[in-house]
Amino acid sequence: MDFPQYMGMGGQGADLHETQIPDNSETIQISSLALLKMLKHGRAGVPMEVMGLMLGDFVDDYTVRVVDVFAMPQSGTSVSVEAIDEAYQAAMMEMLKQTGRVESVVGWYHSHPGFGCWLSSVDINTQQAFERLNSRAVAVVVDPIQSVRGKVVIDAFRLINSTAAVTGMEPRQSTSNIGQLHKASIQALVHGLNRQYYSMAIDYRKNELEEKMLLNLNKKQWSHGMTLNNFSTHCEGNKAAVESMLKLAESYTKSVQEEQKLTAEELKTRHVGKQDPKRHLQVTVEEVMGNNIVQSLGTAIDEQAL
Repeated sequence: MDFPQYMGMGGQGADLHETQIPDNSETIQISSLALLKMLKHGRAGVPMEVMGLMLGDFVDDYTVRVVDVFAMPQSGTSVSVEAIDEAYQAAMMEMLKQTGRVESVVGWYHSHPGFGCWLSSVDINTQQAFERLNSRAVAVVVDPIQSVRGKVVIDAFRLINSTAAVTGMEPRQSTSNIGQLHKASIQALVHGLNRQYYSMAIDYRKNELEEKMLLNLNKKQWSHGMTLNNFSTHCEGNKAAVESMLKLAESYTKSVQEEQKLTAEELKTRHVGKQDPKRHLQVTVEEVMGNNIVQSLGTAIDEQAL
């Protein structure tokens, strides 16, 4: 098996000894599809670690593009994960080529469920194996537990050259401030960040098809409006809504009577920090009427159709 060809090295023609000083402005661009797959895979494996490979290409000296990922069948614990199964990777790459996916492996990802983004000693050994095949390989760590809506806890790493670490030289040349925009966590610094490995800037890109996919992810279809609720639940909801409207109406009547005794200055701050019964009564009435109209129309349509 010619494993190096799957790392974008061209097999026998690759020069493993050719080195190039990386730049701190180097960015890894992760597609929406790849990010969703990594998060879904990570959440499915909680509380165990999971891992997979990233497919893409090296656009130039400053950009690594990740367009897709696929999971690896590695068994992991809550703090570590096994090394790469090269036979499975080769078979998977061959099957992906048959479907038109011709990108090479640009690195790997794994999850740290609940304990942040950093590289353990096992992760460093795995990354060393990748960098022996391609010095620009990237290790991405995602935390599916700490990631919430609107915020993804993720980071990308690459090892510091041993020569640079011994001599105290900077592992990267500085031509911009992009590499310093992301503040490192204390946990990552404790586990060897900027001593054994460094962090890379991450950018998220989506093409036209991925944008359409994301827009339709939670989009309701026209048939959703014709879906009938359980009649018992619907009746209980109507009963609770009527009781709420009765209380709001009484509160509104009392509020009108009290307003007649207030001055103009007191009326300006009448409802500051308090519930406005008139507005809440209007919203509740509109919601109840809408739900009952949809329920009635849906019932009539179902009777005619069935």
